Amino acid sequence: MSAPRIAIPVPHSTDAAYNARSLPQYLHAIEAAGGIPVEVPLSASPAEVARLAASCQGVLLPGSGADVDPEKYGHPRIPACNATDPAREAVDELLMQDAANLDKPLLAICFGFQSWNVWRGGTLIQDIPTQHPTSVNHAPGRTIVDAHSVTIEPGTRLAAIVGHDTPADPLPVNSSHHQAVDQPGDRLRIAARSREDGIIEALEGTSEAFVLAVQWHPERSYDADPASRALFAAFLAAASTWKPRSVVESVAVSGTAADAAR
Repeated sequence: MSAPRIAIPVPHSTDAAYNARSLPQYLHAIEAAGGIPVEVPLSASPAEVARLAASCQGVLLPGSGADVDPEKYGHPRIPACNATDPAREAVDELLMQDAANLDKPLLAICFGFQSWNVWRGGTLIQDIPTQHPTSVNHAPGRTIVDAHSVTIEPGTRLAAIVGHDTPADPLPVNSSHHQAVDQPGDRLRIAARSREDGIIEALEGTSEAFVLAVQWHPERSYDADPASRALFAAFLAAASTWKPRSVVESVAVSGTAADAAR
């Protein structure tokens, strides 16, 4: 079986330094787990994004220095909300639609996690320090390996992948975010919360399709952390066996019913 191709949008449309720092880590994790990363330029036309997506068996939505536009979840912008990146959001939406339409495996990380939740109709906390001032520091940065711990919900896909599914067995994670999920979107369930303050740290889909979103950065800790490697291994395993679900056109269904009635 050939290695699965994974569509990954370039993280930011204007911050070249962020891309140079972050994108190689995602590419390395995909390749090390047995996949072929396919970079999706944020300047690509919708037709080009669709062509690249059609050539891939999975979608990875990476982090970004931008914030999702609050208008998309019906909240007024607060001063602490970062600038948006419309080009990244547009590409994300095309890739998310492709994944949803075809039950294609999807792994979303940090900004990608938030982007996916909003696309599914969920909402965000725009700034944790402002709106939840008693929370732990969720943005110590990429140099802090174990920023805090998360408690994983028993019986979830995430628990099956990495274990640590009891309060007595939390999973230490890195952390570089100032926003977080507030209300989960449609057909998404909470898979993990911050042990210290209850902030949502992971969501997953409620269908059989592989849909997993985490707030931390497993690509940064891939080489050193077994749980991070397990996340990418599970994602690539799902992509390697993915087959597009059957889509029956309504016209064809109507015609079949009419023929049967004759």
